[in-house]
Order: sequence, then structure tokens, then C-alpha cells
Amino acid sequence: MAKTLPELESRVRDDLACLCVPPANWVIPTEAPGGEPVYDVVVIGGGMCGLVASFALRSAGIRNFRVLDKAPKGLEGPWLTYARMETLRSPKQLTGPAYGMASLTFRAWFVAQFGDAAWEALDKIPRPMWADYLQWYREVLELTVENEVEVLRIRPEGDLLRLDLSGPGRREDKLLARRVIMATGRDGTGRANIPSFVDSLPKSHWAHSSDPIDFTALKGKRVVVVGVGASAVDNAAEALEAGAKEVRLLARRRSMPTINKLMGIGSFGFTAAYSDLSDAWRWRIMHYSFLTQTPAPRGSTLRVSRHESAYFHFGAGVEKASLIKNEVVLELSGGRRLTTDFLILGTGFLIEPQARTELDGYADKIALWHDRYQPPEGLENDQIGNFPYLADDFSFQERTPGEAPWLSRIHCFNYGASVSLGKTSGDIPGISEGAAWLARAIAAKFYIENIEEHWWRLLAYATPELKGDEWRESALPDEAAEEPAKRRGQR
Repeated sequence: MAKTLPELESRVRDDLACLCVPPANWVIPTEAPGGEPVYDVVVIGGGMCGLVASFALRSAGIRNFRVLDKAPKGLEGPWLTYARMETLRSPKQLTGPAYGMASLTFRAWFVAQFGDAAWEALDKIPRPMWADYLQWYREVLELTVENEVEVLRIRPEGDLLRLDLSGPGRREDKLLARRVIMATGRDGTGRANIPSFVDSLPKSHWAHSSDPIDFTALKGKRVVVVGVGASAVDNAAEALEAGAKEVRLLARRRSMPTINKLMGIGSFGFTAAYSDLSDAWRWRIMHYSFLTQTPAPRGSTLRVSRHESAYFHFGAGVEKASLIKNEVVLELSGGRRLTTDFLILGTGFLIEPQARTELDGYADKIALWHDRYQPPEGLENDQIGNFPYLADDFSFQERTPGEAPWLSRIHCFNYGASVSLGKTSGDIPGISEGAAWLARAIAAKFYIENIEEHWWRLLAYATPELKGDEWRESALPDEAAEEPAKRRGQR
């Protein structure tokens, strides 16, 4: 183990050199009418998924790509914005985006700064520290992310994709790409789940857990959090620690989920096999996961319950919310009522491709799971049915063949890929496997698309390995023996 961060960075560079990363670019350049530059890939998102995807592309010899993120540098992803847990859920030893390199692991980065004893004493990874690690990952690998650049829309233009850009960090208003990777995170194929019961409630009195929230303004206030999942629990803890008078968590279900079911079958085999399973098996696994739900981490839950002013209420679904005399009045299932000052929705995210402005005008042409698979009675689930039904290279597929063929050039490397391809495009355990899989698939597509040019490259290659002075032609032994006899017979 490296003893200092400069030593570790030197080791990373040496490891890359030993692995011949990055190799030379082999992709045939694409020309656009008028000579406009064409990028082989544009990655939307410079968080964890975007970083490891771009490293995978570069490791595959795909060099002509750009990475765009709408956030300022350092604020990519949720880690320093709406993620409010104290530590990550994932065990500290998982290799995450290291892409098979020990020197790129969080452990190597941590030990180089704090030592082996501190590593042994560490329980879970503090959330802000994970953000620092990802920034180091970006810097040590020299991955260029263009910050404060938002992709407004992706439009087909012949065999290419046109991206309309906005934001103070942009170098141009539009650009062309052969393929696009949407490394856009938890809400990357949808939006925040906003229940209809807040439709008539002023925004000053409620927020979704992914919104910026001024928790200091909640000091001395009554707060209700809808949900008991990880985001709900983390936001409840923030409110309590900011001095809220009371925080009540409301759950429609009758009991607290306690077992993270998918953790029980997580393995290399599960990651490798999931996408090859039948639709019936994939649906069955995800349906069970959605049904049982993933519990909030133990530490996060204790962070809430250690406060005497924290209350957990089950079987308490919210039916309606109204503002009466500057108080939020909630009508609950069973005819009950609850009054509070502020409401936080820990209701997660919905998969809804039509909510993505990038896909405006054709999102309804994307094949969804409910278009391709009808579950047996008792296994219906509208949420799962709304996930995109992806090809095995993470690309969208057409609902009706021939209507939107360009969808095959847009790769959904975010939470939206979960039902089709498993936990390989957002969760720490499988992110490197997913990125390798994605890069390999894109590389294959590029090669096949340009097979004629590669064939002519093969024919035109004329660099000699041998110069002709490395050998001397000799006669075979029987020919050498016959020659003197022939000469004697001629005398």
C-alpha cells in the first residue's frame, strides 16, 4: 500500500502504463457535412457513472468523446447536494469504480492518507469523503468533465445525434455525436415522485427530498416526512438535528422493512447472469425487490430514533394535504388527521422517460417493459412496467420498429437500466462491470458500422515485420544429395 497520496498517484500512473491504458484510438473518424466535428460519444453526467463510463471508453481505445455535467465542479451527482446520509450504505471494501485496478480503489486512496489502522477502524464511508474520492479519481485519471453544461435536447440528424446545449460552461450551442450515454443518475430516466395530494399545497410548505431544503428554517417547527425509506429517514434526521420541534414519519405500509433482499443474492454470478435471464425471471426478481422494499440503513434509522421528538407511524397513508391558517393539515387513511408546519416527501423517483427534456418529442416511442411483457396475475406492478426495455448494450429500443431507429444510439447508463440489466449502472457494487460491458458493446458497434474501412485498412497495411536479411533459402536434403549424381551421369 502506498503511504502517501503522491506515492499512490505515481502507482496509478505506473499501473496504467503497465496495462497500456489508454491505447491508441482505433475508431474511424466520422465526417459531417460542412466539416463540423463529430464526437464518437457524448457522456451526459460527470458523476460516478459518467466518470467510470468515460474511463472505460478510454481504456477501450475510444478517445474522441466528451463528458458534460450541468452542475458546478465538485457538485456532480447527489453526494454534496440532496444526499443527506452520514455514510454510504455499501460496505467500505467494495471496489466500486476502480475498474479492476487496486490502486484506484477507495481503500487505497484512504490508506494513503490516513493509514492502515484508520482503515481497520472505519465502519462505513462518510458521504462527503466519497465525494472527495470521486474528485481525486477524476483528477488522477485526467478525465475531462465540462461542468455547467446542460444538454437540453437530443435530436436525430441523419445517422448522427444533435445535442442542444445550455449553461455558462458550454463551448458551443450544439454538437454532433455518433452515440450518447445518459449517465444521469437516480432520476436519469424520469423525475421526482410528487404525489398528487400536494397539488393544492403552496411550495413554501413542502419539498421533495431531492430539493434544496433550508433545514435551519425548520428549527422549532413541526415536520412530517412521508415515507420510511433511506431518503425519508435521512431528511428526518437533518430536520431533527437542525432543531425541529418534532418530526413524524408516515408510512402507508403496516410495518418497517428490515431486510435488504437483493443484498442476499448479490454476487458476480448475479451481475453476469441477470441480463441473460428470461423476462419472466427478471420481472419476478424485481417485483419481489419492489414488494419487500429496501430498508433504510441501521445507522441512519438510529440517527432519527435517538431523538425523543421523532415518531414513526405505520398504516398512515396521506390522502390529502391542505393549508389552513398557515398550517399543513393532512388527511390520513382511516379518517385520521394530522397538523404540521412543513412536509418533506421522501417518496423517491419515478421512471418516466417522457419527463426527460433530452428526449422531448419521441420519448413515447421508447419500448417499456409493459410493452414487451405481461406478468401473471398477482405480479402486476405499474412502476416496473414503466422501466425502459433496453437492449443488451444499454440502448433504448423502439416501441414500434422503424419509428425511431436513432434510439439505438442512446444508451441508458443510469437507474432506468435496472429492470433490464440489473444493478450495473448506478449502484457501487456493479458499476465497473456495467461500464466495461457498455464500452465493449459500443466498441463492437463502431467496428461493425465501419467494417468496410477496417477491411481496407487491413488491405492497405504494408509495414514489414521482416526486411529479407533475416534468413537464407536452402535446398532440401534429398535435393542436395541428388545434385552430385546428376552431374556424374552427365559426364
